[in-house]
Amino acid sequence: MLEGIEFANKELFWLFLVLPIAVLWYILSYKKQTAELSISTIKGFKLGYSWMPKLRHILFVLRLVALALLITAIARPQTVDVSTKTKITKGIDIAMAIDVSASMLAKDLKPNRLEALKGVAAEFIKGRPNDRIGLVEYAGESYTKTPITSDKSIVLRALKEIRYNTIIEGGTAIGMGLATAVNRIKDSKAKSKVIILLTDGVNNSGFIDPNTASELALEYGIKVYTIGLGTNGMALSPIGIGRDGKFQYGRMPVEIDEDLLKNIAEITGGQYFRATNNKKLKEIYTEINKLEKTEIEELKFYNYEEKYRPLILLAGLLLLLELTLRFTVFRSFI
Repeated sequence: MLEGIEFANKELFWLFLVLPIAVLWYILSYKKQTAELSISTIKGFKLGYSWMPKLRHILFVLRLVALALLITAIARPQTVDVSTKTKITKGIDIAMAIDVSASMLAKDLKPNRLEALKGVAAEFIKGRPNDRIGLVEYAGESYTKTPITSDKSIVLRALKEIRYNTIIEGGTAIGMGLATAVNRIKDSKAKSKVIILLTDGVNNSGFIDPNTASELALEYGIKVYTIGLGTNGMALSPIGIGRDGKFQYGRMPVEIDEDLLKNIAEITGGQYFRATNNKKLKEIYTEINKLEKTEIEELKFYNYEEKYRPLILLAGLLLLLELTLRFTVFRSFI
């Protein structure tokens, strides 16, 4: 019955302490309300029994209930309808530049570097509902997989479709991957522009120097977070293609140009991370998620509906009933 009802003046419930005082007063003064006559004997009187004197107590009960209703009413019972409106005060545009060279099929992360990345990146994208995200692929050359968009279903579908292929020229063109991402995001009107650049190798192809691309990002106010992907030491990596068209694997040293990635991050105001396993990769994306928070302002609107009126009306009716009974049915007993 009281579900969803709040009281604006809860402190007035202390007035309920008046009720037991009133009951005590009624009990103590009860005998004084009836006239007494002392006689030596009642043998000459005919005894009868009536419920009416007993029922007169209902008058006090009616008044007591009316008082309880009035106390509840002045405590102002009300229902509150709360509606919220979310306003994004600072949107972030994010371009994810993903290395798709053959070395990304190395199995030091499970099931391999590329698939591990896709799984973690998908969770990252799902956790940024208020931001726009785009994807860039690069190996020996680079291209835009998905432009910056707020439609996460498009981005997630495009991410799922990313795989190694022989269409893109072989190699690792870090500079071109970064430059393409900068070109995608540079004209954004967002308050914050971020690139997440991931690679597992060294810059060995492409015609754009990574440092030049970094300066370009700095000029457009774009922050770059760089991630070096791969374990320390040796990793089971593709070393050739067999007659059946499948990759042959062998243990190869992991070579990541960490100095370059650190320099890119430092120039643009970002950070460099090293992911040596699946857990570490997930932690890195969680850290980036914390560093680049979208500011959201939530506006709440309250609509109050007062519920005290029925209580006052009921209390008035009870008092009217009490007065009516007092001066009609119970008149001879009062």
